[in-house]
Amino acid sequence: MTKEEVVKKYLFFLEKGEMNSVVDLFTYDGLVESPLYGVLSAKEFYEALAEDTNSSRLRFDGLFFEKNTNRASLLFDYMWTLKNNKIVEFKVVDILEFTSENKIKKLTIIYDTVNARSLIGK
Repeated sequence: MTKEEVVKKYLFFLEKGEMNSVVDLFTYDGLVESPLYGVLSAKEFYEALAEDTNSSRLRFDGLFFEKNTNRASLLFDYMWTLKNNKIVEFKVVDILEFTSENKIKKLTIIYDTVNARSLIGK
């Protein structure tokens, strides 16, 4: 699978709530660094996200590859319906670090959490 195919599958699985399939795109020791959840293994992060999520809608906005690295940046809009039925919408930048086999080794998520933090607590 190419890096671009991995990114497309990542977005598809994330939107469908297929968290086990998302985790399968990572290495066994893959990490996620999130402004809301901190640094967790991919499995722990997507389990926590699933616990807080009723549904998600994503709108792809761009994919950018860094020359001479195994990193790509993904830009998308995230419409997140929480378990409490509150909706949070924000622009996200995901920085994906790949292995030479195009598995995700680390995902760094960047977004403004001000609205999400207040709504998750309710």
